[in-house]
Amino acid sequence: MKKVCSLLKDDGLFLLHTIGSKTSQKTNDSWIHKYIFPNSMLPSAKQISSAIEGVFVLEDWHNFGSDYDKTLMHWFENLKSGWNTLKKNYDERFFRMWKYYLLSCAGSFRARYNQLWQIVLSPKGIPGGYRAHYK
Repeated sequence: MKKVCSLLKDDGLFLLHTIGSKTSQKTNDSWIHKYIFPNSMLPSAKQISSAIEGVFVLEDWHNFGSDYDKTLMHWFENLKSGWNTLKKNYDERFFRMWKYYLLSCAGSFRARYNQLWQIVLSPKGIPGGYRAHYK
Protein backbone atom coordinates (compact mmCIF):
# COMPACT_ATOMS: atom_id res chain seq x y z
CA MET A 1 0.00 0.00 0.00
CA LYS A 2 2.90 2.34 0.73
CA LYS A 3 4.25 1.82 -2.80
CA VAL A 4 0.86 2.54 -4.39
CA CYS A 5 0.46 5.64 -2.24
CA SER A 6 3.92 6.89 -3.24
CA LEU A 7 2.90 6.71 -6.92
CA LEU A 8 -0.22 8.86 -6.47
CA LYS A 9 -0.51 12.63 -6.52
CA ASP A 10 -1.82 14.12 -3.27
CA ASP A 11 -5.27 14.48 -4.84
CA GLY A 12 -5.11 11.10 -6.62
CA LEU A 13 -7.40 8.12 -6.06
CA PHE A 14 -6.64 4.41 -5.86
CA LEU A 15 -9.37 1.93 -6.77
CA LEU A 16 -8.75 -1.49 -5.29
CA HIS A 17 -10.98 -4.04 -7.03
CA THR A 18 -10.63 -7.38 -5.31
CA ILE A 19 -12.36 -10.55 -4.26
CA GLY A 20 -12.31 -10.86 -0.49
CA SER A 21 -13.21 -13.37 2.18
CA LYS A 22 -15.41 -12.91 5.22
CA THR A 23 -12.64 -14.43 7.38
CA SER A 24 -8.92 -13.72 7.64
CA GLN A 25 -6.64 -16.38 6.20
CA LYS A 26 -3.12 -16.63 4.84
CA THR A 27 -3.70 -19.23 2.13
CA ASN A 28 -6.29 -19.91 -0.51
CA ASP A 29 -8.31 -23.04 -1.22
CA SER A 30 -5.76 -25.75 -2.05
CA TRP A 31 -7.43 -26.73 -5.34
CA ILE A 32 -7.65 -23.13 -6.55
CA HIS A 33 -4.06 -22.59 -5.43
CA LYS A 34 -2.86 -25.63 -7.41
CA TYR A 35 -4.86 -25.23 -10.63
CA ILE A 36 -6.16 -21.67 -11.04
CA PHE A 37 -4.37 -18.99 -8.98
CA PRO A 38 -1.02 -20.17 -7.55
CA ASN A 39 0.12 -18.23 -4.48
CA SER A 40 -3.18 -16.40 -4.23
CA MET A 41 -5.04 -15.39 -1.12
CA LEU A 42 -8.38 -13.71 -0.53
CA PRO A 43 -7.96 -10.87 1.97
CA SER A 44 -10.52 -10.13 4.65
CA ALA A 45 -11.84 -6.66 5.41
CA LYS A 46 -9.67 -6.74 8.54
CA GLN A 47 -6.53 -7.50 6.52
CA ILE A 48 -7.23 -4.74 4.00
CA SER A 49 -8.06 -2.24 6.74
CA SER A 50 -4.85 -3.09 8.53
CA ALA A 51 -2.84 -2.65 5.32
CA ILE A 52 -4.30 0.81 4.58
CA GLU A 53 -4.15 2.12 8.15
CA GLY A 54 -1.89 5.15 8.35
CA VAL A 55 -1.33 5.07 4.58
CA PHE A 56 -4.67 5.96 2.96
CA VAL A 57 -7.96 7.59 3.77
CA LEU A 58 -10.83 5.20 3.08
CA GLU A 59 -13.20 7.09 0.78
CA ASP A 60 -15.66 4.37 -0.27
CA TRP A 61 -16.07 0.60 0.13
CA HIS A 62 -18.68 -1.02 -2.07
CA ASN A 63 -19.62 -4.70 -1.99
CA PHE A 64 -20.88 -6.26 -5.23
CA GLY A 65 -20.55 -9.81 -3.87
CA SER A 66 -24.24 -10.63 -3.81
CA ASP A 67 -24.40 -10.08 -7.57
CA TYR A 68 -21.18 -11.85 -8.53
CA ASP A 69 -22.53 -15.39 -8.59
CA LYS A 70 -24.73 -14.26 -11.52
CA THR A 71 -21.59 -13.22 -13.41
CA LEU A 72 -19.93 -16.56 -12.72
CA MET A 73 -23.06 -18.43 -13.83
CA HIS A 74 -23.10 -16.46 -17.10
CA TRP A 75 -19.44 -17.33 -17.64
CA PHE A 76 -20.29 -20.98 -17.08
CA GLU A 77 -23.18 -20.78 -19.57
CA ASN A 78 -20.78 -19.19 -22.08
CA LEU A 79 -18.29 -22.00 -21.48
CA LYS A 80 -21.01 -24.63 -22.04
CA SER A 81 -22.49 -22.99 -25.11
CA GLY A 82 -19.08 -22.42 -26.70
CA TRP A 83 -17.63 -25.80 -25.79
CA ASN A 84 -18.10 -27.33 -29.28
CA THR A 85 -15.77 -24.65 -30.64
CA LEU A 86 -13.39 -24.61 -27.66
CA LYS A 87 -12.91 -28.37 -27.48
CA LYS A 88 -10.86 -28.24 -30.66
CA ASN A 89 -8.12 -26.64 -28.55
CA TYR A 90 -8.87 -27.94 -25.04
CA ASP A 91 -9.54 -31.34 -23.52
CA GLU A 92 -12.34 -32.59 -21.27
CA ARG A 93 -10.14 -32.13 -18.20
CA PHE A 94 -9.96 -28.40 -18.97
CA PHE A 95 -13.75 -28.25 -19.24
CA ARG A 96 -14.27 -30.13 -15.95
CA MET A 97 -11.77 -27.94 -14.12
CA TRP A 98 -13.36 -24.69 -15.29
CA LYS A 99 -16.84 -26.02 -14.65
CA TYR A 100 -15.82 -26.90 -11.09
CA TYR A 101 -14.07 -23.56 -10.59
CA LEU A 102 -16.91 -21.39 -11.91
CA LEU A 103 -19.70 -23.28 -10.14
CA SER A 104 -17.92 -23.63 -6.81
CA CYS A 105 -17.01 -19.95 -6.82
CA ALA A 106 -20.59 -19.02 -7.71
CA GLY A 107 -21.70 -21.05 -4.70
CA SER A 108 -19.23 -19.30 -2.41
CA PHE A 109 -20.57 -15.91 -3.50
CA ARG A 110 -24.17 -17.07 -3.20
CA ALA A 111 -23.45 -18.28 0.33
CA ARG A 112 -21.88 -14.84 0.98
CA TYR A 113 -18.56 -16.41 2.01
CA ASN A 114 -16.66 -14.52 -0.70
CA GLN A 115 -17.20 -10.88 -1.54
CA LEU A 116 -16.39 -8.63 -4.49
CA TRP A 117 -15.18 -5.26 -3.28
CA GLN A 118 -14.35 -1.96 -4.92
CA ILE A 119 -12.50 0.23 -2.46
CA VAL A 120 -11.63 3.86 -3.17
CA LEU A 121 -8.64 5.22 -1.28
CA SER A 122 -6.93 8.60 -1.27
CA PRO A 123 -3.55 9.63 0.16
CA LYS A 124 -4.75 12.75 1.99
CA GLY A 125 -8.56 12.64 1.90
CA ILE A 126 -10.88 14.35 -0.55
CA PRO A 127 -12.00 17.81 0.67
CA GLY A 128 -15.75 17.56 1.23
CA GLY A 129 -15.63 13.79 0.83
CA TYR A 130 -15.71 11.38 -2.11
CA ARG A 131 -18.99 10.89 -3.97
CA ALA A 132 -19.45 7.76 -6.04
CA HIS A 133 -21.39 8.27 -9.26
CA TYR A 134 -23.39 5.29 -10.45
CA LYS A 135 -25.04 5.04 -13.84
